[in-house]
Amino acid sequence: MHLLNSHPYKQRANEQVYLGSGVGNLNVDVVRTYPIILPAKEEQQAIATVLSDMDAEIAALENRLAKTQALKQGMMQALLTGKVRLKIEA
Repeated sequence: MHLLNSHPYKQRANEQVYLGSGVGNLNVDVVRTYPIILPAKEEQQAIATVLSDMDAEIAALENRLAKTQALKQGMMQALLTGKVRLKIEA
């Protein structure tokens, strides 16, 4: 989708728009002839590696968040049941 919104593709589409009754029309068969530019295999592998690392980091952070939320829940439960008391100093 990003490729179709890029400047070269939009420019090519504008050049090939059929103006029938005043409303532009772009034929699907024309769009299918557009070349799809892909990065080199090494670059794709580098991108995949970075994305995998990011996924692992996100999973670790989500795990840490879940543990922190469980700890907070336990602390709140201890306060609400009276097992732990807060000292208020004036």
